[in-house]
Amino acid sequence: MDTHSKGSRARVLLTSVFGPYAQDDSFGSRSINPMELYHNQVTRAQGSFSIRMFHRSWGIMMIQENISAPCTVLDFPRRQDLERELMRNQYDIVGISSIIVNVGKVREMCRMIRQLSPKSVIVVGGHVTSIPNLDEMIDADHIVRGEGISWMRRYLGEDPSAPIRHPPIVSGLQTRVMGIRVPERKGGTAATVIPSVGCPIGCNFCTTSAFFGGKGKFVNFYQSGDELFEVMCKIEAELRVHSFFVMDENFLLYRQRALRLLERMKRAGKSWELSVFSSANAIRKYSMQELVELGVSWVWLGLESLRSTYSKLQGADTKQLTRDLRENGIRVQGSTIIGLEHHTPQNLPDEIEDAVDHHTDFHQFMLYTPAPGTQLHGQLAAEGRILEDIDPADVHGQFKFNFRHATISRDDSKTFLDWAFRRDFEVNGPSLFRMCDTIFKGWQRYKDYPDQRVRERFARQIRKVSSAYNAALWVMEHELKRVNRHVSEQIHSLRVQIEEEFPVVARLAASLLGPVMLWTSRREEQRLAAGHTYEPPTILERRNWLATF
Repeated sequence: MDTHSKGSRARVLLTSVFGPYAQDDSFGSRSINPMELYHNQVTRAQGSFSIRMFHRSWGIMMIQENISAPCTVLDFPRRQDLERELMRNQYDIVGISSIIVNVGKVREMCRMIRQLSPKSVIVVGGHVTSIPNLDEMIDADHIVRGEGISWMRRYLGEDPSAPIRHPPIVSGLQTRVMGIRVPERKGGTAATVIPSVGCPIGCNFCTTSAFFGGKGKFVNFYQSGDELFEVMCKIEAELRVHSFFVMDENFLLYRQRALRLLERMKRAGKSWELSVFSSANAIRKYSMQELVELGVSWVWLGLESLRSTYSKLQGADTKQLTRDLRENGIRVQGSTIIGLEHHTPQNLPDEIEDAVDHHTDFHQFMLYTPAPGTQLHGQLAAEGRILEDIDPADVHGQFKFNFRHATISRDDSKTFLDWAFRRDFEVNGPSLFRMCDTIFKGWQRYKDYPDQRVRERFARQIRKVSSAYNAALWVMEHELKRVNRHVSEQIHSLRVQIEEEFPVVARLAASLLGPVMLWTSRREEQRLAAGHTYEPPTILERRNWLATF
């Protein structure tokens, strides 16, 4: 590959696609597919109780941190923000990161760059590059598939194998629940740490696995627990955090690295909380004591189907595993696929009921979706089952099938998906309630645990449950009493236990803050019913930058 003529002196702009995002438009935005991951895919049927937040575009942040060229990151821009940045600064390279649904925005951004900054080299990366013949759809100079740090380093004439520097990344932005924006402060939310990209398991529908080379292919940024520990210490110092969202498709699969990290945490007295992704079979390699001492407090668990043939679930009693995790204070987010090949209109309701019966803290439901680049897409394309007239903007797993299913119609796929979210909420109640229940169970079990690090972690968590969260529980109990008495009674039972454990703080929070949150929650319901949506803030960050260049 040729390097840029200016090498590391080239000015680089890295940008995500332009907004707004939570509305229907001709560029690919969809109101049903907003930028809020949790509200979009997990808690969307929970009304004002839905947990809403935004997540940064981590890929371009990682690239910016790992090149020596003067570089600007423009995250969540509006069209006018991109126009202004291109007109005010002459860029030699403009990189656009996008997912498949936003290919229309990528096309428009390429057009804008050619017009406003004609000397710029346009580089496009991200999952959008999985689209076949993308080069015929957009006017870009380079289309980069897979991991982008090493590519950009090579293009700038830098060492592609140099150690990876990890930027300080705040995991969530503008968190909101019950109509209240959670105050943002240093250490108030988790930091994101990315040990690797790709997934060695390689489910046939997995876009991440396919994007980074397919089954068994992945790129480890940090091979050892020692490397990862040092990175986390650095982030802890910069962001003052105790909690880390570990963005690794199957973090617990690498047992040696995880246990070495635990050893270093123990030696340094680190009372960290880890939110991780894991397969059921990977979790089973650890004892509950190891998980708790490692600080695992949240785990994403694939629960594709009770009749699933995926190897990561073979021999696993996922319901018992979920119960065990929650009893030990570990929150569980289940993930269930709607519309697998064996699903029919007759058996799918039972499969959804089985998923709901796991009683996870959170539950993601996604349509079985053959996205371009995946093994599943290749298989169904060969069978002539891909629907050719579907706009890429609607291929995101939260709307309707983009293929011909053997027994379930495209319209019925959405009906089943929507019902799954509603049923989970109806049976299990708000995720915020379930989360409080799990934290309280963990506190009861580990408040006197011999390891001080574990006691500290559960003490931090229970402070929220015994104060502001108890006020939220009061509101949920009050509001659901009229429409879902069974769940309301469960919430009441939990609140009684919390107030027995923390009689002064918890009762004061419920009596003083509860009525305020009841008002904000009802106001939020009215706003949402009127069509109100939320958009992420535009963020501009410069590195290695000189005002005059």
